[in-house]
Amino acid sequence: MKKFFFDCGTRDATASLGLLFLRVCIGLLMFFGHGLGKIQNFAEKKDGFPVPDFFPLNLMSHPVSLMATIGAEVGCSILIILGLATRPAAFIFAFTMTVAAFAIHGGAPWFSMSGPSKEMALLYLVPAVAILLSGAGQYSVDASILKEGRRRRSSW
Repeated sequence: MKKFFFDCGTRDATASLGLLFLRVCIGLLMFFGHGLGKIQNFAEKKDGFPVPDFFPLNLMSHPVSLMATIGAEVGCSILIILGLATRPAAFIFAFTMTVAAFAIHGGAPWFSMSGPSKEMALLYLVPAVAILLSGAGQYSVDASILKEGRRRRSSW
């Protein structure tokens, strides 16, 4: 279970530096651009926040849907920035962006110069999937938790 949650993926220095840059940028953009605003305006948004129209997510109330979105946009963003439980956080983040693109903005166009579209959610989904597949890299809390140097001794 520890390897599932804390495997950092590659330990190559150059790739890890690129992953660090990607994690910090995408996490900060989501946190400040979307998550923080939802926290600050929770009282105004809670009764009209959209709920996905498919089971089991359609069983959530509007405030619960907003809290789940805040959890993904704030909590998972912070975990991704730190590189802590990165793959599970990236999975939740990617799931949230998939729901945003195809359930919440399902009828909206793919690209739009003005008004709602799927584009913004997809632009967050792509790096989330890349982080999910690659891991956090060497420069992460995950790498310090799960050290690579430990190997089992062979019995012969």
